This record gives sequence, structure tokens and C-alpha cells, in this order.
Amino acid sequence: MVATKARNGLKQYMKGKPTKWGYKLFVLADSLCAYTWDFFIYEGKSPAALIPLDKGLSYESVMALVDVQMLGTGYKLFVNNFYTSPELFRDLLKKNIWACGTIRSNRIGYPKSTIDKLPKKAARGTHRWLREGNLLFVEWKDTREVQMCSTIYSGSDIGTVQRKVKGGKGQWSTMDVPVPHCVLEYNRCMGGVDVSEALISYYTVLHKTKKWSHTFFYHFVDIAIVNAFLIHRNGLYKKSEAHDTKGVQRKLIEELPGLVLPDFTSSPPSPPQNTDYLPEYFAADSTKGRRQCRVFAQKTLYFARVAQWQYAFSRSVTVSLLGISSTDLL
Repeated sequence: MVATKARNGLKQYMKGKPTKWGYKLFVLADSLCAYTWDFFIYEGKSPAALIPLDKGLSYESVMALVDVQMLGTGYKLFVNNFYTSPELFRDLLKKNIWACGTIRSNRIGYPKSTIDKLPKKAARGTHRWLREGNLLFVEWKDTREVQMCSTIYSGSDIGTVQRKVKGGKGQWSTMDVPVPHCVLEYNRCMGGVDVSEALISYYTVLHKTKKWSHTFFYHFVDIAIVNAFLIHRNGLYKKSEAHDTKGVQRKLIEELPGLVLPDFTSSPPSPPQNTDYLPEYFAADSTKGRRQCRVFAQKTLYFARVAQWQYAFSRSVTVSLLGISSTDLL
């Protein structure tokens, strides 16, 4: 979400997002280093111009971002329950792209089998799995039920995760809870877009503007800076001075031709001791150089109110001289 409250048809409202009002972007990011690979701007409908498949926003947005000519095949894709569907995962598998993600139980194609269904009060760590061809559906009980769909992992692969439990005497202890391997990998690899968004928000160049195009331009600059920082941190430049996004921004500014940044670390100059030639902002009288407002009876540097008073005064004189009502002047 690119924050804005402009009166624009592209603006969206997302109740569950930290930035509720703004322009919505669908982003494809690396799961390990959060590098932004591709994105497109949501215009309030499915990206029909990109992928005219008429299969819904969640399906078409993934297909629009997964460009096999750029990324190739053999990748593993992790998505949340907004995108996950059996039809999407089968079509991705045809492109040799494996996928894993949480899934909603009311999705079309989700198995409705009640065989070995988890009871409502099942113990933490209980799970069941069902396979339909290349699709694996997993239900796992943690504090609540978690449904997963995957074309990568096996249902028999089990790991452990630590959870804190409260004993009968009110004491907390740590216990190992069995967990399917697909849940562990999903928690490890999911969140690349969130990390990228967090890095952008730390030192963003976005500021208020009246042009919606400027808002997008500032955000694209932020994406480029964060990507440059991630290349420096994870590539051949790990020992570079640009150890954070702020350092990358400063490095880029310093490399602009003919620009010399001031030294902000030094202390500001002290005011001169001879008070006979002090500038106005160093003067003892803070109201020096200000005029008295005729309307509000206070000293001010701004003269807009005086101009408004003069306009109102001249308008009232015109009304009184002509003998007409004020509404006739409108």
C-alpha cells in the first residue's frame, strides 16, 4: 500500500492493513532477501490487460507476476490464503513452478472429506493430510486450525516447534509440538514482501504532493533504493559503507554530479556577541519587524489577513454607497 488520501479512482481502502488508504500494489519479492522482482498497480479490477483469463483477481495477479521468461522455471512460490487455490497450483505446476500456501476451507476444489476429520478440541500438534494427485492438503491444530495446500512437500514429513503451555499450577513451560514440514517452510520463506515494505518505510522519500504521478514516482525510487541496498548487503559488496538504506541514499546523493553535502555532524555557528548589528532572528525582541493586525489585534509577519480585511472593508463601502444588498454582488 502506497499511502495517500488523494481523490483518485486508484485509491483503495484496506481495513486490515497498517496503511489503510492508498494505492494498492501486487508485488513479487524474493523469499530470502526481500528483493522486489516485479509488481503492478491495482486499478480496481483484475489485470485483464495483462492476463485476460477471466478467472478472478487472485489467480490472474499471480499469473501476471510469474513471468517464466524472466524468472525461468523450477522456482518455489509461497503465497497467502488470498491467492491459494487448487486450480492455480495445478496450472503453476504445468509451468514447473512449485507452490505452497495457506488455503481457505471454502475455496473451490478444497476437499470436503470428513474422514479422520480433526475434532474441535483436538490436542495441539494433531494433524491430518489428504492427497489429490499432485496436490497435498494438510490440516494442523495449533492454537487454531491451519489449512495448507502444497505441490512441494510430503504429508509424512514432520518437524517440531516450541510452544509455551500453562500447567495446572499456573506455571508456564516449553514443550515441543509436532508440525508438518510444509508449515515450517511456509513460516520460514513467507514474508518477503513484508520485509521489503518495512525497509521502504524506514527512510522513505515519499512526501505530500498534489500529483498522483509524483506519489508513484517517489515510491518507485524507494523500491530502487531498497533493491540496491539488498544487492550490496547480499552480493559482492557486504563490506561496503552502505550498511543500511539510509547509507545507500546518502551514497547516491553524494554521487550526483557537482553536489557537495554539508557536514551535519558539526555544531551550528554561535550568534555574534556584538548586539548592535544582530540580524532580526537573533534580536532580543522577537516581535521586531512585525506589524499589528487590524482585525485580530496581534503582531504577525503575514499580511494575508490584512488583504482580506481590506477586501471586506472595500466591499462594505461599495454596498453602503450604492444602497444595494450584499447578495446582489454575488
